[in-house]
Amino acid sequence: MRYEQYRKLSKVTLGKAKADLVFKNCRLVDVFTGEIVKSSIAVKDGLIVGVSKSYRGKKEIDLKGKYVAPGFIDAHLHLESCMVSPNETVTTAARQGTTTFIVDPHEAANVSGADGIDYVLDQTEKSPANVFVMLPSCVPATDIDDNGCLFSANDMYTYVSNPRVLGLAECMDDFAVINADPRMFAKMALFAHRTIDGHAPYLPNKELSAYRMAGVETDHEATSFEYALEEVRRGIHVHIREGSAAHNLDAIVKGIVKTGIDTEHFSFCTDDKHIEDILREGHISYNVRRAIELGIPPVEAIKMATINTAKLYGLKHLGAISPGCQADLVIMDDLKKVRITDVYFRGERIPQRGKIPVRKCPAHLKHTVNIHKVHAKDFVLPITKSKTHVISINHGQITTLDIEVALKKCKNFTPDKVYSKIAAIERHKNLSKLGVAVAKGYGITGGAIASTVSHDSHNIIVIGDNDADMAIAVNELHRVQGGFTLVANGKVFDTLPLPVMGLMSDAGFESVDRHLKRMKKKALEMGVHQDVDPFVTLSFLALPVIPELRITPRGLYKMDEKGLRKID
Repeated sequence: MRYEQYRKLSKVTLGKAKADLVFKNCRLVDVFTGEIVKSSIAVKDGLIVGVSKSYRGKKEIDLKGKYVAPGFIDAHLHLESCMVSPNETVTTAARQGTTTFIVDPHEAANVSGADGIDYVLDQTEKSPANVFVMLPSCVPATDIDDNGCLFSANDMYTYVSNPRVLGLAECMDDFAVINADPRMFAKMALFAHRTIDGHAPYLPNKELSAYRMAGVETDHEATSFEYALEEVRRGIHVHIREGSAAHNLDAIVKGIVKTGIDTEHFSFCTDDKHIEDILREGHISYNVRRAIELGIPPVEAIKMATINTAKLYGLKHLGAISPGCQADLVIMDDLKKVRITDVYFRGERIPQRGKIPVRKCPAHLKHTVNIHKVHAKDFVLPITKSKTHVISINHGQITTLDIEVALKKCKNFTPDKVYSKIAAIERHKNLSKLGVAVAKGYGITGGAIASTVSHDSHNIIVIGDNDADMAIAVNELHRVQGGFTLVANGKVFDTLPLPVMGLMSDAGFESVDRHLKRMKKKALEMGVHQDVDPFVTLSFLALPVIPELRITPRGLYKMDEKGLRKID
């Protein structure tokens, strides 16, 4: 703390002056000792200056025995995946108790490079929460990705000294790390004394050890407790993910409870969570609540949402209720149910209602879909072999399986209720690349669904049961310059425009929610499986760094312990 600041604040701490605000008669969640302490909290200039029943303030709030916890921290997320302006997502989640966000803007960077990162920083500068950034490490994610921009180590230099930049974001190209690719290590060297995030959905023991030895400190891709345990044993901090598409919390937390292992090296993250889900069930507050329901003691669950993450990323002023920490506070009248009554950011109450402002987007970020018109004939898929590799969707997860199916040989595959046709189209540089394959587990009949949200290169991805509707869907996305669209029986049923880099809307959440609800209802009527989010699930089926099988504009690729390779 600076000298002049200390001199000013210490007068309150020492009882020589009144605090700006004192929370009286509270039950404080002490993340250092694991206790619930009856006390009062004094706040001055947005900081906690004392914890004692003796403090007096210019304003005093009697909490009448309510619980007070540090503001929750989301250890890893992509704001772009929420499809609305970044400030809308941050404010909505802040109202639910998340006061710190550690953001990886690689979705924006894959489309628009440094301009995309600047957009996320600018849009959240005045949000009612702490928004930090991890610099994207893999733009593009792999050498076979056809994305919009390159973001190299040289491009990172101007960001390294930014106080809102904490480290290097998820190293998705784990094989580049393990095999000592000099381009990857040039990026890692910039953050040798800061946190480097990982992305390791499946690595055998020796490779996982090499990944950690290279400097990677975290991972959010564990889907089972067994794998999470192997990571923690090697010193990798596990972010337990629970978002709109990936639901990993139950499996990992049940394992923690069963074995009784230390929770110090576990945190919570959402990765990708839409506003309608945040409003319905909460944000990190949901992770805490669900962990408690599964048997984690309430204070331990809160530590996983606060101090564990703060320590990992060197955020000494966050994650605890302690003198010198920022006054980011979550007030609850029921600790076990995590029933939140109020949230404070820097000592100011966050209003629970009211319109959230949307800042203007630069014009050049709104014209990013560059393709020629497509036709039904572009989606022809001959079946020539006795067995065909099929993308099998794992419901409730973002992983897939590679299954080999004996489909009837033909000049053009005809989908049915079981097997859909799926395609990915390069949309950044008009390269006319288009890959087609077969998918199982989606279930659509009588039409097609398409999206420009297609991790992580964000090309166009489309799935359907006939070539004509698939072509209509792709051309519709070109017309609106990005978004989601649903075509039924030869006509566009509805389209959600996402004109900001083809990823986000600046029309406000209400507009996004209205379109999504209408299209999701229609998608279910068209046979999409009830455990499949029509848009979130689809958006991950082009991500080649996740096991096992993915469609890309270059064709079908498989990721497993042998690496990434094309499937003919």
